[in-house]
Amino acid sequence: MVTKTEERELNQLENQVENGGGGVWEYLCLVRKLKVRRSEIVLKHGLSILNDSGKRSALGPDEWTLYEQVAVAAMDCQSLAVAQNCIKVLQKKFPESKRVGKLEALLLEAKGMWEEAEKAYSILLEDNPLDQVIHKRKVAMAKAQGKPSLAIEHLNKYLEVFMADHDAWRELAEIYVSLQMYKQAAFCYEELILSQPTLPLYHLGYADVLYTIGGIENLIAARKYYAATIDLTGGKSTRALLGICLCGSAIAQLSRGRNKEEKDMAAPELQSLAVTALEKEYKQKSPAKLNLLSSALRSLKMS
Repeated sequence: MVTKTEERELNQLENQVENGGGGVWEYLCLVRKLKVRRSEIVLKHGLSILNDSGKRSALGPDEWTLYEQVAVAAMDCQSLAVAQNCIKVLQKKFPESKRVGKLEALLLEAKGMWEEAEKAYSILLEDNPLDQVIHKRKVAMAKAQGKPSLAIEHLNKYLEVFMADHDAWRELAEIYVSLQMYKQAAFCYEELILSQPTLPLYHLGYADVLYTIGGIENLIAARKYYAATIDLTGGKSTRALLGICLCGSAIAQLSRGRNKEEKDMAAPELQSLAVTALEKEYKQKSPAKLNLLSSALRSLKMS
């Protein structure tokens, strides 16, 4: 993850490069180091170096790294002819390279040649079945083709081997949510919370899923995870505060006509604290929308 200091440094260098102040190579190196995508700028300035034989030869072995970087940027920008030319140069220099083979498969993807790309990735996986990047490319291809069930199949197979990949669990959870398979999504978030219990994003995602499933038990559990999100963010999660209000309203409706103990599950004091925090935040950050918030909360019988 890019820190604020690194992002500031990158933006300063980018402005310098765009305004003709030099530092192009340093900028390209920093983009690679931080693993960020600034494809249009990389393509523009990377090509300016590759098209100048003097500048290109001055790079030494880094010339080939730049060809790779420009090829990926060109595919991002749909400049497929440029990408193909870069890959041809790399193929000539490294005819048996698996790394270049990945670029070839990526180019097939970019062209929408799904079957050919799938075959290319399968061949690469035969040589290295534990290549995480290729497994994830297969998931991305399934999603790009509008085949979420196939993406789920690929992710489940991947997670059988790479069980500690948090990004893969979250991706799987989001696909399940998109298919309204909420119980399966809940399982994914449970895995994430077990492995990284201090990340508020996972508590929030789990709470959203539990709220969507519904039922008093799930709503009470959802409220607990919304509360955990608020705690972990120092009270700065507007979504979690709204979640507390929504859970309280839903629990109150489901408890209507029941005994006092069950009605108390709505925890009106917690809802009141959430409402106060929301109104304070809106007064500070978006006063023009405060009336809209108050109206929404009144419709939930919160204020």
